[in-house]
Amino acid sequence: MKTQVRVAVIGGGVVGCSVLYHLTKLGWKDVVLIERSELTSGSTWHAAGGFHTLNADPNIAALQGYTIKLYKELEEISGQSCGLHHVGGLTIADTPERMDYLKAERAKHRHMGLETEIVGPEQIRELSPITNTEGLLGALYDPLDGHLDPSGTTHAYAKAARVQGAEIVLRNRVLELNPRADGTWDVVTEQGTIHAEHVVNAGGLWAREVGAMAGVFLPLHAMEHQYLVTGDIPAVYERDRELPHVIDPGGENYLRQEGRGLVIGFYEQDATPWAVDSTRWDFGHELLPDNLDRIGDAMEHSFQRYPCLAEAGIKRVINGPFTFAPDGNPLVGPVPGLRNYWSACAVMAGFSQGGGVGLTLAEWMVEGEPSRDVFAMDVARYGDYATRTFTRVKVTENYQRRFAISYPNEELPAGRPLETTPAYGIWKSKRAVFGSGYGLEHVNYFAPEGEALFETPSFRRSNAFDPVGAECRAVRTKVGINEIHNFGKYDISGPDAEAWLNRIMANRMPREGRLNLTPMLAESGRLIGDFTVAKLAEERFQVTASYASQAYHMRWFVDHLPKTGVTLRNVSRERVGFQIAGPNARALLERVTREDVSNDAFPFLSVRAMEVGLVPAIVGRISYTGDLGYEIYVDRRHQVALYVALEEAGGDLGLTPFGMRAMMSLRLEKSFGSWMREFKPDYTPAETGLDRFISFKKNDFIGRDAAVAARDNPPGRRLCAFVVDAQDADVVADEPIWKDGEVVGFVTSGGYAHFSGKSVALGFVPVSMIAEGARFEIEILGDMRPATLIMQPLLDPEGARMRG
Repeated sequence: MKTQVRVAVIGGGVVGCSVLYHLTKLGWKDVVLIERSELTSGSTWHAAGGFHTLNADPNIAALQGYTIKLYKELEEISGQSCGLHHVGGLTIADTPERMDYLKAERAKHRHMGLETEIVGPEQIRELSPITNTEGLLGALYDPLDGHLDPSGTTHAYAKAARVQGAEIVLRNRVLELNPRADGTWDVVTEQGTIHAEHVVNAGGLWAREVGAMAGVFLPLHAMEHQYLVTGDIPAVYERDRELPHVIDPGGENYLRQEGRGLVIGFYEQDATPWAVDSTRWDFGHELLPDNLDRIGDAMEHSFQRYPCLAEAGIKRVINGPFTFAPDGNPLVGPVPGLRNYWSACAVMAGFSQGGGVGLTLAEWMVEGEPSRDVFAMDVARYGDYATRTFTRVKVTENYQRRFAISYPNEELPAGRPLETTPAYGIWKSKRAVFGSGYGLEHVNYFAPEGEALFETPSFRRSNAFDPVGAECRAVRTKVGINEIHNFGKYDISGPDAEAWLNRIMANRMPREGRLNLTPMLAESGRLIGDFTVAKLAEERFQVTASYASQAYHMRWFVDHLPKTGVTLRNVSRERVGFQIAGPNARALLERVTREDVSNDAFPFLSVRAMEVGLVPAIVGRISYTGDLGYEIYVDRRHQVALYVALEEAGGDLGLTPFGMRAMMSLRLEKSFGSWMREFKPDYTPAETGLDRFISFKKNDFIGRDAAVAARDNPPGRRLCAFVVDAQDADVVADEPIWKDGEVVGFVTSGGYAHFSGKSVALGFVPVSMIAEGARFEIEILGDMRPATLIMQPLLDPEGARMRG
């Protein structure tokens, strides 16, 4: 065993072996994999071995497609069979809502290049004669779906990695992980100590324990999962070709052929967390006791959907643990707060996602960033709010919803409320309907008296449509109040603060008392942040961005922070407040402060410390609504006092609370983009229009060379706005944009702009097609809807309301 390596990968399941293979493929040969027992000794060996591309996040779906196509390459390099069965797969729908979901997924696949199709009951019967189609409306068919040999595939990764220079050490448990001052690690094992530049936690069932060795908790938990292997079934083995996979979400089951019989697995409601406190180190080669009572209801449904099961005996019951993150996606990337410690954990669909996870992590380590936006599986999408109990509760909920419809407007109840602001009780008393992000409750909208405090999940316009419209109209005609707690907020100070911000941000920093907008770029020139910067004093700044990206942004800040001269504080929880917006916003602010806030004294993009009501505040003249507005930040202990002052002063001005649903509608009327929708690491400033906030005169900011190259060589696509002739459903994201019978672009986000009375979409199309009034079609739930490109915002194109 080597004593000095570049990378030590801990864990010999399919994910660890994939990471090892991809590191060698990208040129890092001095790598070792350390496994406490044998390869596959965890969840891998007892996996059902299915693979599919369906995923709610298009980038993860694309990585699943990559994984599936990779297996042929592995077989060629390793000489080891993966036992591939490309039989195709059907995801069936028994309700109109589930059919909407499948149509939405099919639409996404069009611009991703995945060749899926919607089929009807007759085609379902042709493809899978054993499926009873009574009550079915249709299905999504994916020709890439199939299954493989879990052990053979894992060994193919391992052999391919060895061929390319990697070392694998078996029967050697890691005992300790000890960081050195230079960011490297001493990996203490049963067979000795390895000094590694980087450590990868691919520990699977033991990922929590391997995380604890480094002093971190990774939000994942194992769940028991059962599937059955049947005896021989004539309807199966008498066919001349293998049956496709079938996923029956309504029955909470999946099914595939296994030799002359079937494998059928269940994601039941009576879900059982496993190894709640810790995973035994000697576990791994055994299964858990059968528990057929737990899946009784699901089994009964499956006998109706697949009548041939009635003539089959159960040959074997597999009950084994698999790990999940709270949202079901993997935990991948550099772990915040640690140097050179990487996560490749919670990959519950290892044979769909393992290749993509390995590729992503290897790119990140070798090249400095992944080749696509992978925030949906970035370990930094969670923060310290994700406690052990929260994780277990959310993982259980996710397991129970494994085959549930993912509605774009749905807010899941488990683990809530977790974090709230002092204003939470105020909003509850006003009939707020809450959502949650990054552990924090926020108001989505306010339900009128007599209506449910619940938004009906739907792909179409919900019961929130009318209340949200009323909130939007109140903002545009009077004045609205909305909480601003769900911005990430950072207080940055010190003699070198401005120089540091000029280095990591693409725009030049504002002068004292002013605000500006700035993108933050990776070295590749792609977007990794969209910030508002306020210079509060000579050596002090407030920087705001997405609340849900706190750990993601803090990781970048800390990685680039100088040793002295800059003090960085994340004040997202302690600095809260409200924004007021609308034509009466100035009149309201004048009533609660003695400061001169006239347009001459306090113009657009100004920032000033002032007393508002009884309390000290930081007030910025800016509003994401695109209207006259102010953001008022206070310490959380003063938030209620601030609200009382504003409410008492604003009654006759028409002060109306509004939520995030209204906010996202109002921004569409101004064609304002949103982080992780229009602005994310898949895109560049030149494509999105954020290049207007880059100061190219600065000679030294991260990503400058790439940004200059993009400026001098304009991109082939750009972000545009469209008015859509929609019916009862608006765009959400990732719908294909068509022109002349071809897919030419895709939607990033959209919805209904209530004050303008228009359905709006934002999305990318080729530059050559951009012209005022250009006609396109956007596919919404399988329906082609006319869309007209607009080059001016629907509301106030000159910005007179914001600036006046």
